[in-house]
Amino acid sequence: VQLQASGGGLVQAGGSLRLSCTAPGRSFSGYTMGWFRQAPGKEREFVAAIRWNGGNQWYADSVKGRFTISRDYAKNTVYLQMDSLKSDDTAVYFCAQSRAIASSVRETSTYFHWGQGTLVTVSS
Repeated sequence: VQLQASGGGLVQAGGSLRLSCTAPGRSFSGYTMGWFRQAPGKEREFVAAIRWNGGNQWYADSVKGRFTISRDYAKNTVYLQMDSLKSDDTAVYFCAQSRAIASSVRETSTYFHWGQGTLVTVSS
C-alpha cells in the first residue's frame, strides 16, 4: 500500500498549507513518520519527523518554529502544518516511514517506504 501525500499547492509567501499523509490499510504504529522535501536541482532533505507512539518530534533548523508535524490516530494520518512560508520552501514534499529513532530520523537511508510527493510552490 502506497503512502499518499496530499495538500500541496500554490501559496503566497507568508501563507500556510497543511500536508497530509496516509496509507489505507497500513499501520503506522511503532514507526517514525517523516517529511522530506526536494527542490529542483537539490538533494532531498529532511524537514520533520514524529514517532507514532509517544509523539517525539524532530525538525530541521530551517523550518523550526514555522512547521508543525502531528498525527491523528483515528485517521491513521500524519500532518505537516506549514506556516510563514517562504520562497525557499518551494519543493516537492514526500512523506516516508521508518524504524529509526533519535538522530537517525534525519537520514533518508533509514526510511523504507515513501509516498509519491506533493508539490508546494511559494510565490514571493
